Amino acid sequence: MDSTLDFSSAEWAAVVRADALRALDEDVGGGDLTASLIDADRRAVARVVARESAVLCGIPWVEAVVRHLAPDARITWHVEEGARCAPDQVVLELAGAARALLTAERTALNFLQLLSAVATKTALHVDAVRGTRARIVDTRKTLPGLRLAQKYAVRAGGGVNHRIGLYDAVLIKENHIVAAGGVSAALRAAARVAGRAKFVQIEVETLAQLDEALANGARMLLLDNMDLPTLREAVRRNDAAGDARAVLEISGGVTLEGLRALAETGVDRISIGALTKDVKAVDFSMRFQEA
Repeated sequence: MDSTLDFSSAEWAAVVRADALRALDEDVGGGDLTASLIDADRRAVARVVARESAVLCGIPWVEAVVRHLAPDARITWHVEEGARCAPDQVVLELAGAARALLTAERTALNFLQLLSAVATKTALHVDAVRGTRARIVDTRKTLPGLRLAQKYAVRAGGGVNHRIGLYDAVLIKENHIVAAGGVSAALRAAARVAGRAKFVQIEVETLAQLDEALANGARMLLLDNMDLPTLREAVRRNDAAGDARAVLEISGGVTLEGLRALAETGVDRISIGALTKDVKAVDFSMRFQEA
């Protein structure tokens, strides 16, 4: 039930380009005053170095930034997208007009640092549940304007994309259940829009709600803030449903320290807003030398 993002499509390339142009417009505006001090004919080589271990992510955005400012630049990656890099490792080498590379530097690094941070954090969580059936899933807690970029980075780190927005799937949460008049009523109402949704998921807070949801044909359940014994019982009841079994997802209060214990309850998915919301930029630096 991974929301579909085709990262090889022409539409995706347009998303990346739009992100890059928006970021450049924000930073460069009417022109880079400092770079204008450099001779227009001067060429330079720039190397991007990782200052810490990370999962590298953001190549399409870096290239879009550089290509827009320096179409003839030579771009050589020494680490592939989604691969790990080590401290002091050169991950990228650029060669081209010095002015253009200087102007591109901050915007390119911003994308590389942020998206590598998301991929690295995701990989850390994916590693923590390895060997269980649980998969690590993202949420809508993304930076405004960079949702698709951050969800791309989650995939690069080995995670799974949940719904992209309010428009592509149904997620019935506590307030929806109250407003609809209960679990059964909410699921009946969801049937009216299910044909336009990638999936219908309902949040349950008790085992009684879980039983009611399963009895009403729910196929994707969000288990909100349940303790470990309750989670294990929820998995047992769900597995006992046989062909009527639903996909079980944990949400709320998830920490890296407690992640393995949650995964070992037997749930299918664990959604974590911190993958995209609470990220610390990976430290990459760019160093110039004359070509």
